[in-house]
Amino acid sequence: MIHPTAIVDSGARLADDVEVGPFTVIGPDVEIGAGSVIGPHVVVKGPTILGERTRIFQFASVGEDCQDKKYQGEPTRLVMGDDNVVREGVTLHRGTVQDRGETIIGSRNLFMAYVHVGHDCTIGDDCILANQVTLAGHVHIGDHAIIGGLSAVHQFCFFGSHAMAGGGSIITKDTPSYVMINGNPAQVHGLNVIGLKRRGFSAEAIRALSDSYKLVYRQGLTVEQALVEIRARFSLAETDHFVASIEASTRGIIR
Repeated sequence: MIHPTAIVDSGARLADDVEVGPFTVIGPDVEIGAGSVIGPHVVVKGPTILGERTRIFQFASVGEDCQDKKYQGEPTRLVMGDDNVVREGVTLHRGTVQDRGETIIGSRNLFMAYVHVGHDCTIGDDCILANQVTLAGHVHIGDHAIIGGLSAVHQFCFFGSHAMAGGGSIITKDTPSYVMINGNPAQVHGLNVIGLKRRGFSAEAIRALSDSYKLVYRQGLTVEQALVEIRARFSLAETDHFVASIEASTRGIIR
């Protein structure tokens, strides 16, 4: 299962059925779960934990030291869940002690070619980052998020669950859950209705989220006024999550 040209450190812990391709290097303090396939010419550096059924394609660099100039070699980690797909040339960096010391990635995510995930990022489950998406340090991405190719996210930004960014977006503020954004600088272009329907959201929830979106973006209210009105009108988990995603903003939301 391990190609004879691969270099796997004796301090690495691989499940018995992990496949490792030619010329791949796996360092110490790396743990790889069952059913995983690590392709050729991949570098995995620890401390890194990769969950079960991880698929990594050629020339990816996973768990490398971050590019933050404050980083001085402290023992930080990259932790990934199960069923993630990491395509060609992707770079996933570990955390820094200036934050939690961890970069955390959930399960069932797709990182298309040449994606970069910077230090201390947190990514949820079931996300798609298209080709050449770049996340600066300390970025938080919710579940079921989609970020189009060639987009860049500024450090410390929040990108909410079920939100979608069109290709080439330059994202310098926080993105509430459920919305669609695009542009440079990115602007909001509506509710992600098609995505919500595909994921089985009820008609009632979609109507409530649409009305909530209009209160924030179309009625000329301040954000605070809009959130008060949403709470008064709706008592659904989806609208509560929409409100919470806005209240979590530290950089101001995209308008």
